[in-house]
Amino acid sequence: MSAGTESTYRDAMREALREALAGDERVFVMGEDVADYGGTYAVTRDLHLEFGRDRVVNTPLSESGFVGAGIGAALGGMRPIVEVMTINFSLLALDQLVNTAATYLHMSGGQLNVPLVVRMATGAGRQLAAQHSHSLEGWYAHVPGLRCVAPATVEDARWMLSTALEDPDPVIIFEHAGLYNTTGTLPDPGGPVDIDRAAIRRSGDDLTVVTYGGSLPKAIDAAEALATEGVSVEVIDLRSLRPLDTATITESVTRTTRAVIVDEGWRTGGLSAELSALITEGCFYSLDAPVARVCTAEVPIPYAKHLEDAALPQVDDIVTSARAVMRGG
Repeated sequence: MSAGTESTYRDAMREALREALAGDERVFVMGEDVADYGGTYAVTRDLHLEFGRDRVVNTPLSESGFVGAGIGAALGGMRPIVEVMTINFSLLALDQLVNTAATYLHMSGGQLNVPLVVRMATGAGRQLAAQHSHSLEGWYAHVPGLRCVAPATVEDARWMLSTALEDPDPVIIFEHAGLYNTTGTLPDPGGPVDIDRAAIRRSGDDLTVVTYGGSLPKAIDAAEALATEGVSVEVIDLRSLRPLDTATITESVTRTTRAVIVDEGWRTGGLSAELSALITEGCFYSLDAPVARVCTAEVPIPYAKHLEDAALPQVDDIVTSARAVMRGG
């Protein structure tokens, strides 16, 4: 894929995997149906034909088993990329990720790193109902020892993986399933991105919207709608959920004096709550209105299309919340 070309998010991620496999013999991919079927979202399609089944490995339907195998391979000097079909299914590997991968460096007194990358699809909006649609990124972002990133653009889908593979400790990449068909232009030249820093995707002066992943396009659309009303909105794409780029967030909110957080996770005890606390602690004397949050309704994700749409944060919800903040809360 040449730089400067149009690409889908899916193809950008596939090219990142191809580059990783070609560039380092220690890298291999494993997960459910990643070979012949090409993965649930076709990100790994045909890679087994190019690199062989020893490096693109179909696994049994046992998340705990194959994530555990990935941890063992990482400890043995390999660079495994483990695909978990959906974030909901990752709960079956929670013990491996939270009790083992995240703690090995600490419990070994700094002797044992776990250079493991875990990719998992997250998010709703595709009528896959309550067991395939949640956004549980905040659960993992709660855990010391795990780096959590969420590529929201084609460029980040293409280049975040190489940065993640350089990390000596476990990295979880959350790919919102609603983004796979989105398109964008890969810049010329391209190269590894800084996953420690949030990105300002749209500059503004009146209000800061903080979001990540699949909610970024909605935040951009809301900002465009608010611009027609004379409201200048700055949109921050977190990119990294752990660690958070506190400096970029607080600098923006200190300047705009107002903030709206958009998070497809649930409101109660979620990532939006952490962001709200961070902004309140860091920008309290600059705020002209309380921090607002636009989150998913406190329900399992419904199957019916109209109910799913009603449960998820939508552009109109962000606009309405922003208008309230501009009025002072």
